[in-house]
Amino acid sequence: MKLQFEVQKVEKHTKARLGKIIYQGKVYETPMFMPVGTQATVKTLSPEEVMDTKAGIILANTYHLWLRPGEDIVSLAGGLHAFMNYPGPILTDSGGYQVFSLAKNKKKDILEEGVAFKSHIDGKKLFLTPELSIQIQNKLDSDIAMSFDECPPAKAGYDYLKASVLRTLRWAERGKKAHQNPNQMLFGIVQGGAYEDLRKLSATKTVQMDFDGYSIGGVANDHESKEDMYKAIDYSIPYLPHDKLRYLMGIGEPIDLIEGVIRGVDLFDCVSPTRLARHGHAMTSQGKINLKNAKYKKDFTPISRTCDCYACKHYTKAYIHHLISCDETFGARLLSIHNIRFLVSLMEQIRVAIKNDTLCEFRDAFVKDYYGEKYE
Repeated sequence: MKLQFEVQKVEKHTKARLGKIIYQGKVYETPMFMPVGTQATVKTLSPEEVMDTKAGIILANTYHLWLRPGEDIVSLAGGLHAFMNYPGPILTDSGGYQVFSLAKNKKKDILEEGVAFKSHIDGKKLFLTPELSIQIQNKLDSDIAMSFDECPPAKAGYDYLKASVLRTLRWAERGKKAHQNPNQMLFGIVQGGAYEDLRKLSATKTVQMDFDGYSIGGVANDHESKEDMYKAIDYSIPYLPHDKLRYLMGIGEPIDLIEGVIRGVDLFDCVSPTRLARHGHAMTSQGKINLKNAKYKKDFTPISRTCDCYACKHYTKAYIHHLISCDETFGARLLSIHNIRFLVSLMEQIRVAIKNDTLCEFRDAFVKDYYGEKYE
């Protein structure tokens, strides 16, 4: 049975929405941050550790699982839930972003039929189509599958973006026809850069295909400005249905989560909490700190006294500094637990602010503490 979504409240002063996802008898509240488990694992963490952070939906990656171990192996295991032992909801991306970002030597041929490129692992020639992406996701048996789209460069010109939007629309229609998993939601993806008319075109035409939910893509490219990101959201949201989930892809910076919620987004994902952890960084209410720094060698306090995560309850900055300095995996694990919990907790606080109609005040206070500056 497909997961169900309900909007419970829209904040008085913004477009922020409080909602709930009902999945196998359990309720998951939105707005929500979703940790990324690219290769059917959230890096360094067990499923139990991920669940202890109070995370809900997690992501897995179609492109990577297609190459290793292969969708047929996952299907034989009983689908992603059984394969990776995660009982909560799982979303799979389409593989489109990885095709455009990881293809060996960045060489790829974008054709009407699909994309020809070389594997980032061994250089093997591959060809991914909208139909194949959906077929792989059907076999992975995730709860939410994503349409296959083109991820154009952040600085692509208008003409290129328009052609890309039209191609993505044709791919979305083909992928929807190929979708054969009745228990799996399928999301359409809105593209169009920072151009208002292209976002409107992409959103209205995608909505006409009647997907189960909608994503705003093209906002997590390497050179995307915040101004363009917020424009992309503002130009897309008005054309998306009120009663369906809205997902901003690849975003995990705290201020962007808050601004996305203010603009009407329900779901977010990013690799940032675990990536930062592997480099020794911890997210705190006072901003990011680098536990590699020598000043933490004798700091026997937790990462945060107000955090309720496993790492903060049981270990000190001095111990984690030691682990990171020695390149011990346990250090990255503890920081991953903490950083995921930080973003999940941030979303909990955002939900309370929506309930109280005080989200803008919450944003201003958070920015002052986290970034050390006044919000403008």
